[in-house]
Amino acid sequence: MQTSICFVDSYKFHPSRKITLILAPFDGGQPKSGVEEGPQHLLDAGLQSQLEELGWTTSIDEPLKDLDLLGLKKDASDVHGIVKRPNMVSLASQRIHDAVKTAALKNTLPLTIGGDHSIAIGTVSGFFEAQPDACLLWIDAHADINTISTTESGNLHGCPVSFVMGLDKESWPPHFKWLRPNLRADRIAYIGLRDVDKGEKKILKDLGITAFSMYHVDKYGIGKVVEMALKAINPENNRPVHVSYDVDAIDPLFVQATGTPVKDGLTLREGLFIVEEVAATGNLAALDVVETNPSLALNETHVLDTVRVGCAIARCALGETLL
Repeated sequence: MQTSICFVDSYKFHPSRKITLILAPFDGGQPKSGVEEGPQHLLDAGLQSQLEELGWTTSIDEPLKDLDLLGLKKDASDVHGIVKRPNMVSLASQRIHDAVKTAALKNTLPLTIGGDHSIAIGTVSGFFEAQPDACLLWIDAHADINTISTTESGNLHGCPVSFVMGLDKESWPPHFKWLRPNLRADRIAYIGLRDVDKGEKKILKDLGITAFSMYHVDKYGIGKVVEMALKAINPENNRPVHVSYDVDAIDPLFVQATGTPVKDGLTLREGLFIVEEVAATGNLAALDVVETNPSLALNETHVLDTVRVGCAIARCALGETLL
């Protein structure tokens, strides 16, 4: 794990170096409890003070604090066809959307800590509403672009990208009437894919979305992959970049405490290199770190390892360097 406190000092869109830590302790987009504990574990590990050591001023926003998440999760009527908990996901996503949008409009960098990846319905839509010229780098083992028609599980943590792109909108649960899709196919690139559903593969190909699987990482190396991904979505190097980072992008050897681990993923260095390179461009303007689930670890060491990786992703995205 990195120990240096040298840091990148140029963030074009956040020269005042202010962060709003948006806590999203949410587990309604998938069936495994425990992921809602992720944000507190990262805070307990010292994330806020680590960011302050890097020269950032931090504040905390808790947009879900007034929601009865436990009661909402127990609502057996919260279904739409096979889709599970659309009301719960919508309520949380709308609050997260508002928090991210507000933070961005106040010229603070929204750093959203999840929670499962369904919260990106809120983070991406909120950030792009504040920054319409933005682009998105999605770091994940999974594409999370299933639509209501293609999802086999009905778990909405596998669908956030399709929602913010407005795909299959006619099939949406009515709870999402508030959502205005604002992500274009040429403004998103994936890195780290290795578990992509058949329907998702078709969507990616039909829309021409830039996507790099682990095959591409093996073939070209992580440096070239990051370069190609950023070139595709930010060709003039002048757009604000939102990084949405699922810790399961990194191999389970390093990250065990997560809900849907997939073998043969990014090494820890590759995973950190991605956000180091984004930081080096000076264009990072929003960050999500999601899917840390302490309850799924086999022992305390696995919990600590995963939490440390989550903190390291945030630190490296926000300027920590090796030298």
